[in-house]
Amino acid sequence: MEKMANSSSSHVFPSLTPALAHRAEVLENPLQTYLLGIIISICGNVLISISLNIQKYAHVRQAQRGSKPYYTSATWWCGVVLMGVGELGNFAAYGFAPASLIAPLGCVSVIASAIISVVFLKETLCASDIVGGTLAITGTYVLVTFAPHTSTHITAHLVQYYAISWHFLLYLFIEIVIFCLLLYLYKRRNMKHIVIVMLLVALLASLTVISVKAVSGMITESIKGQLQLIYPIFYVMFVVMVASCAFQIKFLNQAMKMFDATEVVPINFVFFTASAILAGIVFYQEFEGLALLNIGMFLFGCLLSFVGVFLIARNRPKIKQQERNFIAMNKIPGRRHTDKVQPEAKTTTYGSLAAKLMCNRSGQTDDS
Repeated sequence: MEKMANSSSSHVFPSLTPALAHRAEVLENPLQTYLLGIIISICGNVLISISLNIQKYAHVRQAQRGSKPYYTSATWWCGVVLMGVGELGNFAAYGFAPASLIAPLGCVSVIASAIISVVFLKETLCASDIVGGTLAITGTYVLVTFAPHTSTHITAHLVQYYAISWHFLLYLFIEIVIFCLLLYLYKRRNMKHIVIVMLLVALLASLTVISVKAVSGMITESIKGQLQLIYPIFYVMFVVMVASCAFQIKFLNQAMKMFDATEVVPINFVFFTASAILAGIVFYQEFEGLALLNIGMFLFGCLLSFVGVFLIARNRPKIKQQERNFIAMNKIPGRRHTDKVQPEAKTTTYGSLAAKLMCNRSGQTDDS
């Protein structure tokens, strides 16, 4: 009778008292599940770093041969497959461990990529790389040690309860206001600062982390036998996950076009990690009941990881992109111009053949 009472109360927990159900689910979660999430995340990040270096090696080899496009290379496709497996591992890890822990473990990918590039691609190893790697590894150990060691069993009822909580609704309202303001500055005011673009990515990443953990957790519970895919909240979170990922990739691509990778990678890592930790705290209440010492040491570990990633990324080789929007007049024989001439974007002749003829005519006038 007692077992029947306990099982029946567990079925009504989510709908009647979600907060108490949340606490019960946390206490039932074993430590093995937490460690499994950490291991899956680390392996996924290592696979991602290996895939990036394999793709880089394929690009270098194809450039040396100068024959077929890179996408015809079996080596490049091998890197793409490994990338997919690594990202799938990161996705699965959110179903086992707290989001505030999985996100900072992304520094493992940066560390592994630096090691692989030095060993296999023969890139130069600097003293700052060693210091940065040491700090990143130390920070990873500290944040894993002091992070919340429990993770909730994500169910559809629990996600619904979290989604309508006042603190998340307030957080979502503030995030939407900030996002609209940044988007106005970026699009209308044409402020192309790297911080603005990376903040747009981070705000989207916050929703991505919330939805990814919800989808991954509900799939995990469904595999265990408690079907969660019949609830509408699963598909709502799935749509949010896909949409936020798509726009996140869009802004990241724009950032990579405007700025160097050595600037984008560390700033994106810091902003993404901070937004993921904040999302875990606000939505999933992952720091609830955690001692102040653990919180302080966890944040200190994140800080060490941030500094380590900055030191590693700043010495990566920079890719200089030639500016194509300008006409270098000094490259044309018979011209005395040494400045770059660019037609005004607001004129009716911008980008047309008439604009080019105007540039040539002005050059002839100066030469005469």
